[in-house]
Amino acid sequence: MLKIAYHPIYKHPLPEGHRFPMEKYELLPQQLIHEGTCTEENFFEPEIPNDKHIVAVHDPEYFYDLLNIMISPKMARKIGFPLSEDLVERERIIADGTIKGCDFALEYGIAMNIAGGTHHAYSDHGEAFCMLNDQAIGARYLLNKGLAKKILIVDLDVHQGNGSAEIFQNDDAVFTFSMHGEGNYPFKKEKSDLDIPLPKGTTDETYLSILKEKLPRLIESVQPDFIFYLCGVDILESDKLGTLGMTIEGCKKRDEYVLKTCHNFKIPVQCSMGGGYSPDIKVIVEAHANTFRVAQNLYF
Repeated sequence: MLKIAYHPIYKHPLPEGHRFPMEKYELLPQQLIHEGTCTEENFFEPEIPNDKHIVAVHDPEYFYDLLNIMISPKMARKIGFPLSEDLVERERIIADGTIKGCDFALEYGIAMNIAGGTHHAYSDHGEAFCMLNDQAIGARYLLNKGLAKKILIVDLDVHQGNGSAEIFQNDDAVFTFSMHGEGNYPFKKEKSDLDIPLPKGTTDETYLSILKEKLPRLIESVQPDFIFYLCGVDILESDKLGTLGMTIEGCKKRDEYVLKTCHNFKIPVQCSMGGGYSPDIKVIVEAHANTFRVAQNLYF
């Protein structure tokens, strides 16, 4: 069964006019259930995880400052959300959704998180709507538990996974692959194990041909026994914060190709949704919903 992490806390109240589309986290599960792609049984509610899983990745002092809302105003501005205890609780619960998703992926081949993909969170600070790096926490959980020996992070958000690159820069057990908009935030990029920066306006055809050339070779050379897939839909041409020229159909074909490849290689995969900032919320929800439709059709 396709297991999907979702908690009502995912939709966090923000000041009016804030550019982050929090409502997608409520609309996406509703859409999946309404259309029959999923039922209530597909969803599980994550909790507050054991802090040891978080401080295995994040600097304990940074995490303590987050918990106590003692982050400096400068650091808080980099994160981009008004800091509160509820917001930090939300971030911890998202991380638990990915941790538990790792176990479900080992059992069923795939698991999803309605939120997550917080790849701009570094070991010692947060930025760009990210405070705790959920997939890095999941990767460390698997390694520490002996559930995986070699992990591949496939980050196809339009923004480079700079936090993930920093966290695993000296760790041979985790290979970071980021394919992103060259002209996008972060303007000072970190060094992933493999970065593919794409020029402005990259189309479906070009994007998919690069992905199809790189991904199978990468899997064959890295030989991971677990994959994290960050499937941001901010690669769409309509995205306010993206620079690429992808259509919704192209985005769906990307998901089909990545998940089919994981399935063919028989490698468990955990998917976190990442970004999406198109002006029309219906476009964001439709593009994200495609990822779940593809997973359900392919695996179950």
